[in-house]
Amino acid sequence: MPRRVPARTTAVGSALAVLAIATIALNLRPAATGVGPLMENIVGAYGQGAFASGLLAALPCLAFGVLGLLAVPISRRVGLTGAIVASFVLVAIGLLLRPVSELFSVFVALSVLGLLGPALGNVLVPAWVKLHGGKRTVALMTLYSVVLAIGGSLGAALAVPLAGGGADGWQDSLRFWGVIVVVPVVVWAIVLTRTGHDFPPAPPKGEFGGSLLRSPTAIALMVTFAMQSLNAYTQFGMLPQILTDAGVTPARAGVLVAVIAGWGLVGGLTMPSVIAKVSGLRWIVGGFGLLTTAGYIGLLLAPGVSPLLWACVLGIGGFVFPTTIALIPARTRNPLVTARLSGMAQPYGYLLAALGPIVAGALLGATGSPDVVLWFLAATGLVMAVSGFRAALPRMVDDEIAA
Repeated sequence: MPRRVPARTTAVGSALAVLAIATIALNLRPAATGVGPLMENIVGAYGQGAFASGLLAALPCLAFGVLGLLAVPISRRVGLTGAIVASFVLVAIGLLLRPVSELFSVFVALSVLGLLGPALGNVLVPAWVKLHGGKRTVALMTLYSVVLAIGGSLGAALAVPLAGGGADGWQDSLRFWGVIVVVPVVVWAIVLTRTGHDFPPAPPKGEFGGSLLRSPTAIALMVTFAMQSLNAYTQFGMLPQILTDAGVTPARAGVLVAVIAGWGLVGGLTMPSVIAKVSGLRWIVGGFGLLTTAGYIGLLLAPGVSPLLWACVLGIGGFVFPTTIALIPARTRNPLVTARLSGMAQPYGYLLAALGPIVAGALLGATGSPDVVLWFLAATGLVMAVSGFRAALPRMVDDEIAA
């Protein structure tokens, strides 16, 4: 076990910290969002069908859920910065090699490798900011949230333009993000020379007994997180194909998914303040679930009105994500309970969410009808509305598990 040394929390200057957070946040989502607009070309190149599409769409949730559990153990051995550098070196290898893999199974395996860094980064980057941010912590976390949304949107928007018109253009499009990810590797390698082995602080001593399964609020938060992630990654992975089947050009389908992801920037900036100041939050969060359902029904019943309109409705419905993240500390008092709640809601929520794209792919393969998938997603929006309403009630998880 490496010897724990104090992290040099003042070693990273403001300019380097900003550059580090911006470059890493930009690269946490394109490996996932850049696949959807090219899905038909990718699965076709490997002779696969709708189930393969669902599997690829589910991979980010599976990776974030399973690999995210490895983030803290790895960081305790090599440090926060070291874990980020090492994982993104593997990301670069995975993203550069997967477009030229000859077997679909190899493509899937390299895709998982390409998601290792984002899975660890989801957990480690906020911890890194907390350790090294100092007075810049709020500004760096705001930057992180904004650039994270921008990266997710760019991955979808640029996928088809980067592919060009060639039959194998999807390979060039996917390879692009493997080249770009070299930038944060270089930046964070420089950061590593300043921080050394910046091990995360040991968890606070003490116990706060009681199973989270006894807390309706904790369960509601996990289900809400799962339903939102289910929708987000089904949108990223399969909505472009559904829109294309409905007559939308592939490039425009990618832009529409980028619009949905781009609304996450607005939600990330506004919802923490809304949670802190607005009463009747349960109606707002429940309403986001209903908007999600309305967006899918709009695509089903009135696709000719404006796909952009329904994309915006779905994007605003996606405000559930920053809301759920902000509710985790807002519905707990004790830091131990906050950590436990986050450790349940996010990893297990992602694993539950992974079922969505798989089910959607199976439905599409069995019926050949995109409408069936949209009805399925509309139903998940209703589940999200109910669980979100319950999660936003003014209840504290601490009280529920101690009762």
